[in-house]
Amino acid sequence: MRVLLDTCVLSELNRLQGSENVRRQVMQIADEDAFISAVTIGEIAKGVALLDAGDRQQQLQSWLNGLESQYSDHILGFDSHIARIWGELTARAQCIGRVVQAADGIIAATAIRHGCHVMTRNVSDFEPTGVLIINPW
Repeated sequence: MRVLLDTCVLSELNRLQGSENVRRQVMQIADEDAFISAVTIGEIAKGVALLDAGDRQQQLQSWLNGLESQYSDHILGFDSHIARIWGELTARAQCIGRVVQAADGIIAATAIRHGCHVMTRNVSDFEPTGVLIINPW
């Protein structure tokens, strides 16, 4: 099973006291089946950029660099096919009175395009998209 790891999962793995259940479930995913979205790289980069210069910012920048290296062949980008899927799924959500944030919608569309489940804690953010969800919490 192919899995797109949401930003919250990667952040949890980086925590010193992170959830053992999350760690265990991620470890069960074969390396060739674990992916991240380019949007996730952007979300983490934004968080790093918002921090004051210092040790914490440097630590998180190093962590981000490590993620990019670790997942180098498994970072899924945004293209016109994913853009169409995103437009359709966010329109469907809007028709039923739900709002899907752009980043979540693009992550969901990316997962759908590449046949992945999304592993996330933020189930309600992804439910309106119809993407298959794994909640390891």
